[in-house]
Amino acid sequence: MERLSPLPPAHPASWKWWICGLLLFASMINYMDRQTLANASVRITSQFQLRQEQYGNLEMAFGWAFAAGSFLFGFVADRWPLRWVYPAVLFLWSATGFATGLVHDYTGLLVCRTFLGFFEAGHWPCAIKTTQLLLTPSDRALGNGILQSGTSLGAVITPLIMRALMTDEIGSWRFSFQAVGLFGIAWIAAWFFLVGKNDLHTGTSQATAPASAGLTDPGLWRAVFSRRMLIVLIMVACINTCWQILRAWLPKFLMEGRGYAEASALYFNSLFYIASDAGCLGAGALAVWLAQRGPSLLKARLSVFFIFAILTALTTVAALSPRGWFLLAILLLVGAGALGVFPVYHALSQDISARHQGKITGLAGLAAWGFSPVQKYFGRLVDQTGSFNLGLGLAGWLPLLAFVCLWLGWRKTETANPQSS
Repeated sequence: MERLSPLPPAHPASWKWWICGLLLFASMINYMDRQTLANASVRITSQFQLRQEQYGNLEMAFGWAFAAGSFLFGFVADRWPLRWVYPAVLFLWSATGFATGLVHDYTGLLVCRTFLGFFEAGHWPCAIKTTQLLLTPSDRALGNGILQSGTSLGAVITPLIMRALMTDEIGSWRFSFQAVGLFGIAWIAAWFFLVGKNDLHTGTSQATAPASAGLTDPGLWRAVFSRRMLIVLIMVACINTCWQILRAWLPKFLMEGRGYAEASALYFNSLFYIASDAGCLGAGALAVWLAQRGPSLLKARLSVFFIFAILTALTTVAALSPRGWFLLAILLLVGAGALGVFPVYHALSQDISARHQGKITGLAGLAAWGFSPVQKYFGRLVDQTGSFNLGLGLAGWLPLLAFVCLWLGWRKTETANPQSS
């Protein structure tokens, strides 16, 4: 029989939302360390004399390492206490981000991006398992929206920090990498302040009881080989590939594809991620609102996913638009849509297995980042055509492909709304 940990002291009802806020900041730090490369991409490719395909190789190495890390840390998050695993991986990726500012050649940059991807992957199994333990099924879309919105917040802040720290000296990007890498220390202190040693144990703490209600636990292998898991894998492969293309190539698209100055592109990049953040939070809130008023939780999630997938497909319009306010407005809608689909995806993945959530998230991360070679071929396409338009235009349709798979394959009876039953 499994040994149960003692129950932690009772927390106020607001405690779980404070933890969600802390997860938001973890996502923010995760993306700050990740986005430094994209925001300095034109400088770095110029300094190291890289082709677009070589820049794509950096993103591909990051992605493959992220896939491997997702698989490993998915098992770690289920096996060892989150209270220690989570801050450990955050420290490791922050240290790697700091070290990136010390490299002096393409090989060093490639090594650092590889280790950064590997350690950053630990964030999602830990964070998604945390929201599963803390929140009821009907609250998870909102909680996951708060968690996911931190990625946009980090991406909003990073261009502003880098704009302030980078000078006309081409190599001044290095200090911004190091400054961003130091943000993790404050988060680790806050985590240990808020989370006690017995707060996040499956089936033992007072916080986990509501979240476990209504969840079936079919066992690991039955869950992994289920139809729902297949749909989740297809969904995350589509939506993450789309999002990562936008994240990695938007600054280059604006500067090299549409002729914007570096300062203008960095400021717009912040605005783009503000729109993404609004889309993410809005999607989570809309899913909760519709679930409270509609016949089923699944229908609410389907509706929200479809709306935001349509917004993402506007990349085709952006690819055909010249420089100007119309292009920028379309890109803001694309940003809202591209991140707004993630809260629904996370909520669906949390319905598969209560006991094995870390592994489920890790395997999904493996699928999400297994298509990282698309970054290399995106760069090759730009080298060959001299344009970002075709790749950008096609990328935005991937969330709609995910919606089709979800709509056709997910059984309505498997995610019935507990409030309406």
